[in-house]
Amino acid sequence: MNWINILWVDDEIEMLKPHFLFLKERGYSTTPCTNGLDALDLIDKDTFDIVLLDENMPGLNGLETLDGIKNKYPDLPVIMITKNEEEHIMNEAIGAKISDYLIKPVNPNQILLSLKKILNHKSLIAEKTTQNYQQQFRELSLSIVNLETHDDWIEYFKKLMYWELELESLEDSSMFEVFETQMQEANVQFAKFIENNYKNWMQGNKGPVMSHQAFEQFVFPQLKKNHPSLLLMVDNLRFDQWKTIASEVKEYCKVESESAYFSILPTATQYARNAFFAGRTPLDISKTFPQWWKNDIDEGGKNLHEFDLLKALSKRLGIERPMSYHKITQIQQCQQLTKNLQNHTHEGLTTVVYNFVDMISHAKTEMEVIKELAPDNKAYRSLTASWFKNSPLKDLIKKATSLGFQILLTTDHGTINVGQPSEVIGDKETSMNLRYKSGKSLTFQNKDVISCKHPESYQLPSFYGLNSSYIFAKNDTYFVYKNNFNHYAKFFNDTFQHGGVSLEEMIIPFVVLNPR
Repeated sequence: MNWINILWVDDEIEMLKPHFLFLKERGYSTTPCTNGLDALDLIDKDTFDIVLLDENMPGLNGLETLDGIKNKYPDLPVIMITKNEEEHIMNEAIGAKISDYLIKPVNPNQILLSLKKILNHKSLIAEKTTQNYQQQFRELSLSIVNLETHDDWIEYFKKLMYWELELESLEDSSMFEVFETQMQEANVQFAKFIENNYKNWMQGNKGPVMSHQAFEQFVFPQLKKNHPSLLLMVDNLRFDQWKTIASEVKEYCKVESESAYFSILPTATQYARNAFFAGRTPLDISKTFPQWWKNDIDEGGKNLHEFDLLKALSKRLGIERPMSYHKITQIQQCQQLTKNLQNHTHEGLTTVVYNFVDMISHAKTEMEVIKELAPDNKAYRSLTASWFKNSPLKDLIKKATSLGFQILLTTDHGTINVGQPSEVIGDKETSMNLRYKSGKSLTFQNKDVISCKHPESYQLPSFYGLNSSYIFAKNDTYFVYKNNFNHYAKFFNDTFQHGGVSLEEMIIPFVVLNPR
């Protein structure tokens, strides 16, 4: 038996022998100690897993002993046990980072529960999580064949995200590997669902809310309320990344609603984000506002007229209150906006496009250090959480809530960690994106793509004339040209890309947040 070693410090230690016997039967070895000074000496000489510490002792009292322990061994868990229920004693003990606080008299089961909560917390949670997922695995596997609507897929994706976040904390990776296989199968089936239904949705038949409908469906109703709204579009923010930063956001905001909508294809910024701000499909934008649309083969920025498109949409919807638009690509820009945000409280809508998450995903492709920091989805979420916790974006949200802004948080599309290269051949005017290609006379692996030979059926512009076509990568595939295939397949493998068809790219969040 691997004994857990406890140091129990109490000036009435003789009265605790029944507790020692109870704990011994359950694998705990207890070393008794009657005062704080001796306790500090024992901790220096021996190794203990945890300390149970009486607060009211003669000589060096419990709080003074606690200070001595934490100064030398800050990670050693301490349970404070006391008769004193005064709040200031509790506050001091909690401020000194005790692991638990118990009021005398304590019974053996109460002690055992506290020990398990502190020492076995991870293993108990892991065991229960594994059991629960094993029970759910069969249900998830069977139910996937019955997913018929977009709402079914949204709910299924949310369940998968829940289990991904639950399982990633386990030290044993075996269950997570099972989950990854399940996620891959889900994306295979989702691609079939999109291939069968997407064209109908884009021709106006009943479907999910999509990029070009999201503003009118989600943003416009909020603007009818008499308060300032901050529309915060964080580029590339996947649903799981929102879940990861949600706890930080909730310090200042309460979630009024959390919806999901579908990014259009391609799940790329120039298509999805322009469609969002225009309230129109890419084909419609190219026809109605040709001066504001650039095709893949055109030189220059493809998202330079988002505010122009937004103003045109606002006019069409009859929005009369003033609005502003801010694209954040540097820290200083966000800091300046935060500083001056009170000057925007009269506006009906203050729109912020924040590009940092997009930069993380692109940097992972280009920088070895980011590849090491974010080799997989779990690390990518962790990197996003670390960034957000210390970012000026968090400061902007905090300032906005203090000024009474309602925050509408969303994105234009997600990303997927790619792992399967697929050979494609095109001419020099073929687009460069790794998850979709637009061009003419494209040659590709049929099994890896959804092919769109008639762009207008997907509400996409045909800028190559009759020969125009698009292909969209399915699952975790990425496109690599035949020339120097092995080099580029290796270079782009295990990077986060967007433009294609996957749950992670297409199902994206729209969250309404109100000040607390």
